[in-house]
Amino acid sequence: MYSILLSAGWPIWPLLIISIIGLAIVLERSWYLRQIHIFPKDSLETAFTLANQIVNQKSLPEQQIKEFAQLSPATPLLACLLSEKAAGNNPQSALEELQATAQNTWLKLDRYLGALATIATVAPLLGLFGTVVGMIEIFGSQGAINGAAGSPQQLAHGISVALYNTAFGLLIAIPALASWRGLRALANQRQRECEEFTRQLFKKLYPTESTQ
Repeated sequence: MYSILLSAGWPIWPLLIISIIGLAIVLERSWYLRQIHIFPKDSLETAFTLANQIVNQKSLPEQQIKEFAQLSPATPLLACLLSEKAAGNNPQSALEELQATAQNTWLKLDRYLGALATIATVAPLLGLFGTVVGMIEIFGSQGAINGAAGSPQQLAHGISVALYNTAFGLLIAIPALASWRGLRALANQRQRECEEFTRQLFKKLYPTESTQ
């Protein structure tokens, strides 16, 4: 592997760096967007239990709601509705606060996906750049300038730089693009789940407004 990197020349190092970054993003997002991480076990049951307490007792300790909000990336949405209902705020005010909280939650779900899409776009360009560098080494050798055959070693090295960088650029871009599409779809699915569970909790806390 090290010999391949040497044959590919210095243009391969930017490709190697972005491949490591891309792999780190894919692993981190795959772990973060797991359903069990977004909605831990019994978290939804806990939310509706707290909602029942608020509906029946008309109050709930704020500290209990704050502790619930820290369970996962999605629970701040549910905790926002619980807090608004416990404070006696009207449905319109609860929706406004929920929208602000939702924006922060969606940003967390989409984090780093833009960087992964950029890697998928830039990798082929860096591969093309390495190809150009390889061609420059071929045609810019002293022998080629003087019209002679040039050094075979220089010619072979230039071809290696050109082909290896092209291959590495595609090898990075194709999985990065596929991973971005998969993670984008997964993030959208988690967002839809958050919206559905939040809607159900809103109907529980504000049944009159939900039926209008």
